[in-house]
Amino acid sequence: MDNEALSRLLHERACERLVIDYTHLVDFGEAARIADLFTESGVWEAEGIRMEGRDAIRAGFGARQGVTRRTSRHVCTNVAITLTGPDEATGISYLLNYRHDSTTGTAERPAPVGHPKFVGEYHDRFVRTADGWRIAHRRCTLAFVRARGAGA
Repeated sequence: MDNEALSRLLHERACERLVIDYTHLVDFGEAARIADLFTESGVWEAEGIRMEGRDAIRAGFGARQGVTRRTSRHVCTNVAITLTGPDEATGISYLLNYRHDSTTGTAERPAPVGHPKFVGEYHDRFVRTADGWRIAHRRCTLAFVRARGAGA
């Protein structure tokens, strides 16, 4: 493998690691730290929700972190990173979200679940900063949502 191919592989892997770290932080009670994966002016958005800047992202995911009745797993697969320049990349990954909200106020493990809460994609734009690769923009789009009554 030549140096250029190795460099590309390492940059793609650094971006892929951001996708993975995101899932671990949100699912294991450290959601507010997701803001550190973003650039200072980073954007996270989904239908009807837009958080712009690390402070807004930290506040939004800090609220999620406080939901202690929830057990969730964000499963990201088919991660495809494309370098678009020496310091920029795009990415798409499929997202399956399994989620259960306990009625007791404390997360259940193992939690009962039928179908995923939703299935969609993350569309990411990454930039390389002085601190390494960061997410500049993340957009979540949904392809499927669990029907009401099809699981907790």
